[in-house]
Amino acid sequence: MAYDDENVFARILRGEIPAEKVYEDEHVLAFNDIAHLAPVHVLVIPKGQYVSCDDFTANASDAEMAALMRAVGKVARDLGVVDSGYRMVSNTGPDAGQEVPHFHIHIFGGRRLGGLRRQAGGGE
Repeated sequence: MAYDDENVFARILRGEIPAEKVYEDEHVLAFNDIAHLAPVHVLVIPKGQYVSCDDFTANASDAEMAALMRAVGKVARDLGVVDSGYRMVSNTGPDAGQEVPHFHIHIFGGRRLGGLRRQAGGGE
């Protein structure tokens, strides 16, 4: 799938759509999700044009990959969800429910999130 530079995250990165930023560096932007599903619901996105996790891991530089993971950890620490726990979710492709064709990681926290294994059809 080709990158669509009119997707909502690309428009946020260009400043065309406002976002409540919680972290930003050279490679990464993190902002609060406007349709939050938990008290803490932040999206962490690379600034590069990557459609999915597969695209990102195949084509991003080592610096971009390291920056993304460091940003996830920093955001979780800054928002105070490390001790109680948080969930990272990234959907890749239509079967997984990816809605925006720009790689992103959701950080959920701030309450008990419940089990995901049964929802995903997996076992223990």
